[in-house]
Amino acid sequence: MPLLYSFGKITVGNAMILGWRPRVEGLENIPKSGGAIFASNHLSVADELFLGATVPRHLAFWAKSDYFDGTGLRGRFNRFIMEGLGAIRVDRSGGRAALGAFDAAIPALKAGDMVVVYPEGTRSPDGKLYRGRTGAARLAVGAGVPIIPVGVIGTEKIQPIGQPYPKLVGWGKATIKFGKPIEAAGRPDDRTALRVLTDEVMAEIQKLTGQEYVSRYAPTKPQRDDDPAA
Repeated sequence: MPLLYSFGKITVGNAMILGWRPRVEGLENIPKSGGAIFASNHLSVADELFLGATVPRHLAFWAKSDYFDGTGLRGRFNRFIMEGLGAIRVDRSGGRAALGAFDAAIPALKAGDMVVVYPEGTRSPDGKLYRGRTGAARLAVGAGVPIIPVGVIGTEKIQPIGQPYPKLVGWGKATIKFGKPIEAAGRPDDRTALRVLTDEVMAEIQKLTGQEYVSRYAPTKPQRDDDPAA
């Protein structure tokens, strides 16, 4: 586990646990070793904080390339933070550049790291669960690792869209549920098979959260909080 990530778990992670006391279910479904993909619904920026706080192993989150390429003191500081946390660089310019995130994630997964992906591609604008994009399935099949469905409940009340920081303690209760791993190793990687696997994952997430499912992609917004695996 990267040193800065470990420090974050001791400080921010413990503050999240002690302050909001999230309910956590299914920790036994998290493998003690080996790579895995956490495929989660996405209600709030706070989702990442609660996942990082509750999962005992290192989680590699995606971070846009701007955080790695900045100049000056602030740029060096951001790069230090991202590299210290073990974040995966994402180039959102599209095309081959955007696929670099997959190139970085697959070796990390094969080496035993765990990566978080939000199949909806963005935060839900209304609390519903939208159709998943196939990036998480493609990544899991390519790396030969399982997908762990994750259901997060209540974080949109703790940190609503547009709120820069979580609200003070007492503004909501978070629940994080980890489902049983879905094996992806050996599955075909054609478009139809990836869609089937993605729909299977989304169905498991829906069971965990009880959200209303919408069979279309989440509406895009000018400022998207997405990831390249979408």
